[in-house]
Amino acid sequence: MKVVVIGGGPAGMMAAISCKESYPSYDVILLEKNTTLGKKLLITGKGRCNITSNLDMSDFIKNVPGNGMFLYSAFQNYTNKDIIDFLEANGVKTKIERGNRIFPLSDKSQDVLNAFEKELKRLNVCIKLNSNVQEIKKLKENGFLVYLKDKDTIQADKLIIATGGKTYPLTGSTGDGYYFAEKIGHTVTPIKASLVPLELKEKVDCKNMQGLSLKNVAIKIKDTEKNKIIYEDFGEMLFTHFGVSGPTILSGSAHLIRYKNIETLLKDEKIKLLIDLKPAISEEQLNTRILRDFGKQKNKEYKNSLFELLPKKIIDYIIEKSQIKIDKKVNEITKEERYRLVKLIKNLEFTVKGTRAVEEGIITSGGINIKEINPSTMESKLVKNLYFAGEIIDVDAYTGGFNLQIAYSTGYTAGLLR
Repeated sequence: MKVVVIGGGPAGMMAAISCKESYPSYDVILLEKNTTLGKKLLITGKGRCNITSNLDMSDFIKNVPGNGMFLYSAFQNYTNKDIIDFLEANGVKTKIERGNRIFPLSDKSQDVLNAFEKELKRLNVCIKLNSNVQEIKKLKENGFLVYLKDKDTIQADKLIIATGGKTYPLTGSTGDGYYFAEKIGHTVTPIKASLVPLELKEKVDCKNMQGLSLKNVAIKIKDTEKNKIIYEDFGEMLFTHFGVSGPTILSGSAHLIRYKNIETLLKDEKIKLLIDLKPAISEEQLNTRILRDFGKQKNKEYKNSLFELLPKKIIDYIIEKSQIKIDKKVNEITKEERYRLVKLIKNLEFTVKGTRAVEEGIITSGGINIKEINPSTMESKLVKNLYFAGEIIDVDAYTGGFNLQIAYSTGYTAGLLR
């Protein structure tokens, strides 16, 4: 029996390992278009690899806004404890950090990849690098023909497609798997970026604040047409030359892209980003704080009075939006002007124009329609002996190690060939 796995990322590597462990007598061939395995794995977690989350597995589905219930069986088949045990058995110790994130103790994603490669070698999985698949054909009898760019052809009895999505195309995730699946008869749902930065209408202002990282702020993404909060969060965000990014923004984007009539609402400028720069205190407490600051610097001009309260890079923007004259002495600022400043700091508003391109997302939303895949086995409901794993499936999660766990769990389940 010959099993071919296309894609040498975490889902593909896990599928090959799972298959060879379950069926030692099978020929398992892992095809990777790059010169090395796990190219995308190496850049996850800023090169540190956020392996998984320490949350209970029952909480994982809550962190998968994209078709989370589909993953119920896969998450039971292969848990966060399983991947930690796997890594530690291969010499990689782990640690838990803020937000239940689990990283290698060494802070090196290369160590995680080494563990996968070590296990693939131990199991004698045949790894073929520089193997760029061009086409897949279903044979009339059982099996598949896999055509490679170098004109080589591999015949497979069973096939696992784990080619990833369309984010980070330089790592090899160029959407090839969608093409293969469609040619065989599968449906691919619309491909969008998830966990992706947001573009704001106020680009010029953002460019002036570029690089400003805000911690411990509260954000809301709001549909002003329905007066409805689409998403709210507390934590870190970052201003960029085009808009905003950072953990809270990326998680918010996962909800935004699924919101009803979102394209029209964005076009009509009905989606707002609201930022509370001082969420730990009320408006009254902030007013008291500003009064105290102003009292200590009565003869200072307004433009020089906010350095103790706010980050330097945002002060010019706050001053402009507050509509208080920049050279006004702080002891001349009226009560009404001060309240306007308070409300501005507690409710900074921007207009969301859209998301960045799919290539700039951390994860791909959309993919092989889950209705066409058996969630217990990852086998196609349309084509016998065809399986899918990882980001190619229409499932996606928040940041925090959940997307990598999806890769391990679906890869392991597919490799069982049930």
